Amino acid sequence: MSIKALSGVRSMALAVLLLIGVSNSAFSQSIESRDDPEFQRVEPFQVFDNLYYVGAKWVGAWVLETSEGLILFDSLYGDLTDIAIDGIRDLGMDPNDIRYLIVTHAHFDHIGGARRIQEEFGAVVLMTEEDWQMTEEPPVYREYPKPIRHLSATHGGTLNLGRDKLTFMKTPGHTTGVLSTSFTVYDKGYPYAAVMFGGAGLNFEGVERTQMFIDSIEFLQSLPDVEVNIPNHAHSIDLFERAERLSQRKEGEPHPFVDPDAWTAWLDELMSEAQEKMRDEVAKAN
Repeated sequence: MSIKALSGVRSMALAVLLLIGVSNSAFSQSIESRDDPEFQRVEPFQVFDNLYYVGAKWVGAWVLETSEGLILFDSLYGDLTDIAIDGIRDLGMDPNDIRYLIVTHAHFDHIGGARRIQEEFGAVVLMTEEDWQMTEEPPVYREYPKPIRHLSATHGGTLNLGRDKLTFMKTPGHTTGVLSTSFTVYDKGYPYAAVMFGGAGLNFEGVERTQMFIDSIEFLQSLPDVEVNIPNHAHSIDLFERAERLSQRKEGEPHPFVDPDAWTAWLDELMSEAQEKMRDEVAKAN
């Protein structure tokens, strides 16, 4: 690769890292360590009675445990997929029990390990039709093993496994088919309403896509009584800081992930950033 080409790759990578919350000062370390499974590995941990984090430092993966098997949210990618698989085992579960893999969107860091999860464990993959179509097109950032097409999730569609019910929502913008999911989590048996917003990054171009994102934020803001934000990138809710507080929680103290005010504030912040982006996109278009 030429020096000019390498510079271009590093510039694009820097832009992506900044958009997902990595500072410029951390760039040199991040670009070399982002794909390193040893650097990215974190011990898996339980967040709710039925929900566990099995992701990496910079990109997330979650397991929802049901009475009829496991539901995995996102697959990581490359060697990082081992982090999710090992995490499931370390938590005392069997990856052969993964019944469904829900892919939030078709960027490599979320979909890259999907083919492996299909082939090794027989999981059924769900994604929106728009993002299934993305797998037939040149990849946005980098190549990944194309998963076998399984099921398309629709807006308002549901998935029932055991006693658990998941409701799907299309929230486009980050990609044209971002998939968000609402479901119930439990803390010592007490239920809370959780939502995973499948794509919060503003690394896309154009007025139309920006309007999609704004419309999606408005839709999420309209959802009633959301109590728990489940991120697919840890920085969105200071995931590891909250996990540390959870590990030190004393009897009677509130669960640090149950934070409806933080959900509202985060969406307000995303909306403000999206509106600023819209002004820039309109100016470029004119």
